[in-house]
Amino acid sequence: MSACLLALTLLQVAGSPVDEGVLVVRIDTLEVARESFRLTHGRLSRGDAGWTLATTIRYDRARPVVVLAPILEVNSDTMPATLQYDVADPRQPSRILGELGRGRFTVRLVARATERAREFPTGQRTAVLDDSVFALYVFAAWRGASEPGTLTAIFPRGLRRDVVQIHDLGMTSTTLNRDPARLRHIVVGTEGQGTVNLWLDEAGRLMKVDIPSRHLVVERLAGS
Repeated sequence: MSACLLALTLLQVAGSPVDEGVLVVRIDTLEVARESFRLTHGRLSRGDAGWTLATTIRYDRARPVVVLAPILEVNSDTMPATLQYDVADPRQPSRILGELGRGRFTVRLVARATERAREFPTGQRTAVLDDSVFALYVFAAWRGASEPGTLTAIFPRGLRRDVVQIHDLGMTSTTLNRDPARLRHIVVGTEGQGTVNLWLDEAGRLMKVDIPSRHLVVERLAGS
């Protein structure tokens, strides 16, 4: 069991924690979006225990305004169980539904006069991710371990699947909102897209995401 999952197990025993906050998204220091999220632990829609992440990110610094709002359930070993994802884009509004089956995760995308579905094989470690929604990365980070491994990353909005490297580097020094910080550093490598750096605090909360190839930094708003 990774150190992050061990910390989460201890927290669950202490009383089903709730994490919520705001992530500030910047490209080259310019703020482009804010993402509000809420993470809970309890009974899922299919009856088993797990985690539910509801998050909404609004890109309103340019036109058209786009709002992405996924609700993702993961089971007790953090495998994605169900997904309901609303994409409010005036050019192509859509809803995405996802469900875990035996050895696969099925994604159905419904848009104007269009419906597509695809089944993605899952490995032992799978996470649902999005290039423009960053709270989802917490579940990938929880799967990091001290020995490098692989992670199946499913991107429902793009109907694609990648197998990426993941490695927990332990506690390292970084900055958070311009202040020095020591956080747990997990590296997720996606071939052709560069590296995604994730930082968690000791309780397993997502504090920072850094994607150097996109000059993009996501930081948890102070006090949230």
